[in-house]
Amino acid sequence: MKSLNVPPHQSPELKPKSPKQQAEIPQKTSDQKNKFPGWLLAILLVGGGSIALWQVFAPTSVPTPEANVQTPPPRSVETVALTTGTGNRQVRLLGQVEAGERATLSPQIDGRVQQVLVREGDRVTSGMTIAILDDADSRLALAEAQARLAQERGNLARLEVGTRPEIIAQRQAELDAALARELAAQDNLERVSGLTEDGALSRRALVEARTEADTATSEKYRVQALLAEAQAGPTREEIDAQQGLVAAARAAVEQAQLGMERTEIEATFSGIVQSRDVDPGDYVEVSDPVLTVVSDRSLDIFLELPESLSGQVTPGMTVNLNARALPNWQQETAITAVVPTANTASRRQLVRVTLDNPPPELLPGMAIQANLAVPIESADTFIVPRDALTRRGNEWLLFTVDDNQARQLEIEMVADLGQEVVIANPELREGQEIVVTGGDGLTDNAVVQVVSNE
Repeated sequence: MKSLNVPPHQSPELKPKSPKQQAEIPQKTSDQKNKFPGWLLAILLVGGGSIALWQVFAPTSVPTPEANVQTPPPRSVETVALTTGTGNRQVRLLGQVEAGERATLSPQIDGRVQQVLVREGDRVTSGMTIAILDDADSRLALAEAQARLAQERGNLARLEVGTRPEIIAQRQAELDAALARELAAQDNLERVSGLTEDGALSRRALVEARTEADTATSEKYRVQALLAEAQAGPTREEIDAQQGLVAAARAAVEQAQLGMERTEIEATFSGIVQSRDVDPGDYVEVSDPVLTVVSDRSLDIFLELPESLSGQVTPGMTVNLNARALPNWQQETAITAVVPTANTASRRQLVRVTLDNPPPELLPGMAIQANLAVPIESADTFIVPRDALTRRGNEWLLFTVDDNQARQLEIEMVADLGQEVVIANPELREGQEIVVTGGDGLTDNAVVQVVSNE
């Protein structure tokens, strides 16, 4: 083996190392370099393979892991004391607009339609005539009833005035004439009877004379009765009976007048004509539909409640209404009534909201959306600021603080109230300190420093 002729004061030139190799080899101190023995340095210079041997025996200064680990400073957080409370959760409801008042107008008598004065969409007022039936029969019935009433009133007037003196004198004259006729008939009967016994007259002549005498006597009695009645005047019972006939005739006139009035069909309330079912010339009977009118002064909105809210909603609770057809309209109002039965198809209970003087654009049949504020009252729930919650995956987390140490709890979000939320967890207690600021990235059992406590 050939020796290298290297002057003692020179060292062989080594190949420069890469930055990575330089980083892996720890830096030697000047004292350590002076401690290398000469013989080891000579071995290193003999060949390239001796470099590895030099790295093995060379003392290094490697920092220990404990020297690099530093305890992180406590995280600054803001906390608030946990308190119980009440709140409202918003429930979205769907419903439909219906007319507050709706009437299908029908005739109260049979007849032929003469005129229909309105059409669909026309506005009507209470008492306004909207259709007319032919009134010829009604006019005839009214005239007949009025004539009968006049006759009965005349009869009653005669009874109430009593018999006039001239009537009594007339009756007396009739009686005197009847007595004279009776006397003449009796004389004739006696004469005929004598002649018949003598055989001068037949038995037939006697029978005729006796009949004439009997007739004269009957007429005398009849005229005497009339005279007595005229002298006594009408009885109270006769007057009462005639007054009853007058009242019946008056009722017949009123009935005929009502029939005349019923030939004109009138609107029962103010509203808008929704549908028209007849035209002039149609024959209608009682209860046949003529027109349908809906009110424009009030609307009823029926909202469906989920089964979970049955029994929790009462009249007076606040709802905020809006409609897709009216994007610029919304109205806050109160529930008017709760329908005590559920819809057989949807199994949902209905609530009614009555709107007085609604916007003209809101029409029956439109869909309505409503936000219902349902109170939340429970001893097992708490209301906290939304900032106090941290979302990790599908979990909602809350951090409590005890002795400057954070504790992580998974909670259930019961309701979202906007800036606040309702939460539940059996380990939560009123008065506990919870983190409201600084919870992002916080870990369980981390050391914290409370910088603000509200």
